[in-house]
Amino acid sequence: MASSSVKKARAKARRTAAAKKRASAKKPAAKPPKRAPLTKPAGTTCKVKRVRTKSGRRKTVKVCTRPAKPTPTASPGTTATPAAPLPTTPSGAPVVLPAPAVAPTPDPTPAPGPVPATPRDFTVADADRLLWRAGFGPIPGQAEQVAAAGLDAAIDRLVRPSGTAQLVGPAPRDDDGNALAPLDLWGHDHAWWLDRMVRSDQPLVERMTLIWHDWFATARGKVGSARLMLDQNELLRRNALGNFRTLLREVTRDPAMLVFLDGVSNTRWNPNENYAREVMELFTLGANRGAYTEQDVREAARAFTGFTGRWDDGIGWNTFRYDPNRHATGSKTIFGRTGAFGWQEAADLCVDHPLHASFFVTKLWGYFVPEPPDAATQAALQELYVGGGHEIAPVVEAILRHPALLRGPAMVKPPVVHQAGMLRALGRGVDTIAWSWLGENAGQQLFDPPNVAGWGSDWLDTSRWRARWDTAAAALMPSIVDPWSATSPYDPLETPQAALDRALEHCGRPRLTPETTAALLAFATTSIPLGLATWARGPRRGLRQNALRLLILTSSDVQTS
Repeated sequence: MASSSVKKARAKARRTAAAKKRASAKKPAAKPPKRAPLTKPAGTTCKVKRVRTKSGRRKTVKVCTRPAKPTPTASPGTTATPAAPLPTTPSGAPVVLPAPAVAPTPDPTPAPGPVPATPRDFTVADADRLLWRAGFGPIPGQAEQVAAAGLDAAIDRLVRPSGTAQLVGPAPRDDDGNALAPLDLWGHDHAWWLDRMVRSDQPLVERMTLIWHDWFATARGKVGSARLMLDQNELLRRNALGNFRTLLREVTRDPAMLVFLDGVSNTRWNPNENYAREVMELFTLGANRGAYTEQDVREAARAFTGFTGRWDDGIGWNTFRYDPNRHATGSKTIFGRTGAFGWQEAADLCVDHPLHASFFVTKLWGYFVPEPPDAATQAALQELYVGGGHEIAPVVEAILRHPALLRGPAMVKPPVVHQAGMLRALGRGVDTIAWSWLGENAGQQLFDPPNVAGWGSDWLDTSRWRARWDTAAAALMPSIVDPWSATSPYDPLETPQAALDRALEHCGRPRLTPETTAALLAFATTSIPLGLATWARGPRRGLRQNALRLLILTSSDVQTS
């Protein structure tokens, strides 16, 4: 039981808590913050007036009047320009003003100007690339000589060769040491032309002949006559740097082309459209550019009628001629022009077509430079081509001088260029027919392009790269080092650097990048085991020498230019 004093203490506590609660309930809430006193706008005036209310009583009020709002003015630093009065005629009528001039839209095609040219600092590297792009690569020491002579002299000698081409070096032969028989034996035609690429003193003429062979592609498989193919080859060589209009006319009546694209069966009774279609699509204008219609093809086919030949068993096609009785006389309408066109006029209409020059320049440029020309260069080359009467040499010369060729990215060499270049660098002539099937495996057998569109430029894939390896091995075979020879033992003390120098010298000292050179030196250093017995050092270094040569000729630097 709680004591009385405890009860008193608890009661006192309860009274104290109740008192605090009552005091807290009566405490006033915090006053709201006072409003900021209103300030009168500058210029406000107030007056005290006595007014009467609606109930009739009077009261005193204060009436304030604010100043009028200021009129907007111009921002500091600017001057408002008053509106110009509208012009009127003498009679007061408003004058109709012309519409404001619209800025002219830039012409998407730049005005033709001079074709850019490489600066005068013509280096050995420039000369090396020029000799590859405009031919089949240098023989040892030639790039240094050409660089010393200068760009102008090099271009002049390439583009304007004098006289008949001279073939320098030993004549070609087959694997048995016999003279080549390109008219009779398989593979000899490839070896025959490859020999001209290796030995001709007019390399650009041969390179352009190869370009025209791809441009106006015909294949011996359908033509069925090595003679016709070789005659066409001479036609292309004769016009290699001449006039394109003349070249197209010559190709149009060339027997190999007449057989390949059915010109011999193109008659007025049954026009064959093969040549008319390809001459527009592949030779002069290009597909899907809006340059021609199906009706243009049909009409041109009629214009190309009249050629014929005779087929004899055991001989093949022969006795080609133009027979007017087979020609479709009468009017034809081609590219919107109407006339009694024959085969020459039909070819000329293609050359004179507004879209021919752009096709020609773009396609020709692609044989020398891997990236398309810029718009200004394209326009300048077209102007050069058309203004020069469709001459080929000036356009080729401008391309060879262009910085994009000498200083631009590298491009993959066609297989046959790779073949010819290796033989030139090694100082080896054509002494085997193996180049024909090696070229076929690498994707390019001469006189046998895959179709009328030619070979294209996709030269490398896994199988074709292997074929190039085989080609390089075949090129090196006659000079291979016998590591086990007792009569000419290999130096057992050869250093890695000496081994690389010897291999480069053997391969004609091709231009290699520092990265490739470093990789070759690393291989030469690590490929010989340390602590090798004395008797084994010579043979192992002989094997290393053969490997270095093969690695050099199959390197990316040698397969491109």
